[in-house]
Amino acid sequence: MHAQIVLFDGFDPLDVIAPYEVLYAGGLACGGGVSVELVSAEGPREVVSGTGGLTLRATAALDPARAGLVLVPGASGRVGEPGEVPAEEAGDGQDEPIPVVLGRTLTTGLPALLAAAMENPAVTVATVCGGTLVAAMAGLLKGRHATTHHLGLDLLDAAGVHAVRARVVDDGDLVSCAGVTSGLDLALHLLEREKGPRIAHAVEDLFAHERRGTVWRHRGPAPVGV
Repeated sequence: MHAQIVLFDGFDPLDVIAPYEVLYAGGLACGGGVSVELVSAEGPREVVSGTGGLTLRATAALDPARAGLVLVPGASGRVGEPGEVPAEEAGDGQDEPIPVVLGRTLTTGLPALLAAAMENPAVTVATVCGGTLVAAMAGLLKGRHATTHHLGLDLLDAAGVHAVRARVVDDGDLVSCAGVTSGLDLALHLLEREKGPRIAHAVEDLFAHERRGTVWRHRGPAPVGV
């Protein structure tokens, strides 16, 4: 499995690094069966996060035709109301309202690339925190089950998404997770799903991290009276 983790201006570093380390360790644990790289819509470049100017380098362009995993992180910045600052008045990406940073991704080539990835049956799209909102705002998740940070669940509903208040939601070729630390759990779930529980458990043990919560799937009877 090859994983492409997307960088965009203002990304949240933990949304990227947590899954990157889990998937990289999973590749070591299964003898090279998982590879991972950092990409951007624009191609190789230095990409500045929304956290103190921390910069990571994308080494390639996002390729929606490549089989495997495409993972979209959220953004870091101030928690603000949507529309608080128009995207065209945004500054340098530092300490901006998160909705502004996420909204700016819609003016890049990322939405079209994500749409192509989601149309590719050989690709699973995964989203961490506000990364789900990026895809939802682009109109790519209508009718799908997904989650995001709890402060953004109403925005998912408004975009026609079946918002689920769960740490990880597995909707087949779309797997999403909630707040930033849940990126660890999402990546471990993907390892278990693609490479088996023994590989996932070995990485979980290496990182001294026990996954939290139930991975929600749209299966079984609906709960009554809970």
